[in-house]
Amino acid sequence: MAKPVGEVPPFLPYAGPVTPADLSRTVLHAVRRAVDEDALRAPVPGSVRVERTRPGGSGDYACAVALQLAGPAALPARDVAALLRDRVAGTPGVVRVEVTGPGFLNFTLDTSADDASRSARVCQVLEQGLRYGWGAECAGQVHQLHHRREVRAAVVAGTVMKLLRAQGALGRTTCEEASDPDWARLGVTVDAHGRPPVPLVQTRPVPAGATAGELLERLGADATRWGLLRPAGHDRAHLGDALLVQGEANPLFLVRYAHARARALGREARRLGFTAAYDRSADVPAPALHAVLADHPGVLASAARHQAPDRLARHLETVAHAFFDFHDACPPLPAGDEKPSAAHRSRLALAEAAGTVLAGGLSLLGISAPEHL
Repeated sequence: MAKPVGEVPPFLPYAGPVTPADLSRTVLHAVRRAVDEDALRAPVPGSVRVERTRPGGSGDYACAVALQLAGPAALPARDVAALLRDRVAGTPGVVRVEVTGPGFLNFTLDTSADDASRSARVCQVLEQGLRYGWGAECAGQVHQLHHRREVRAAVVAGTVMKLLRAQGALGRTTCEEASDPDWARLGVTVDAHGRPPVPLVQTRPVPAGATAGELLERLGADATRWGLLRPAGHDRAHLGDALLVQGEANPLFLVRYAHARARALGREARRLGFTAAYDRSADVPAPALHAVLADHPGVLASAARHQAPDRLARHLETVAHAFFDFHDACPPLPAGDEKPSAAHRSRLALAEAAGTVLAGGLSLLGISAPEHL
């Protein structure tokens, strides 16, 4: 699945390791994050224009997307720009992000950035596999999560416990009544009954009181779990047929397809006789994808700390978008009679790292990550 990449004016020169196209995608990623986090209520544009700053201006590049979003968001453009600045700051290769004038974003790039950190991160992901991002955020904590006898509450409680355990916590889930036998097919395990001292924050029930068996029959386990976990706890779960759509409009399909595509690249590379190897001298200019891989441990820690698996689900969508943007801009496989180069090996390593993060995240959500779709 190819995702459209916005046109970038051909006259823009490179200011360093980050290209104008990379920077444009990074800003677009920041807009998506702000909208997903409900910090910005505005339509996500199809592309973001980045231009060289004019003589006397600040930084290397400028972007006016905040002025475009201010009206729909009903916010001053400078406030929109500040929201985006906070989400772009720290991007590899970007030294400084400033808000100037009525609401312009100005970027100063690192022209001498060391590629070692990106190379080390990709290697770390590939070495740690599905456990990349697991940590000690909740080490020493003991949790006993209690939930109502309701399918969404059961699925959320079980997933939160998996997230807590991935951060070093111990614990179990309990239910106020006898559990539903169909819960096991949804990956829900209830260890004991009885009300514990630390209850789980309540979620809204499934519309019309649908049972686990009914949801499984209509949607299957994976789509049901995604539909229950993707909305924030205070939002209603949407469990319609859109969860089964085999297309980019379905976030679950997008995430799983990105994983399957990453695995397919590895299979095809092996058929062509080469394997992944991230070479610092052939660093891949894909700041948005590097950034979301770097974000992954923090997202897992935050999702566990706040008992909010929806944060992980939204993050996986962001990883999938960044993966396809990278895939289209920097193809990991050689074309035609072209021979595999160090650049192809580095791109393949980055693709495999993205696939690993997607698989690990889906595993924590209790959703399968098939290698073929």
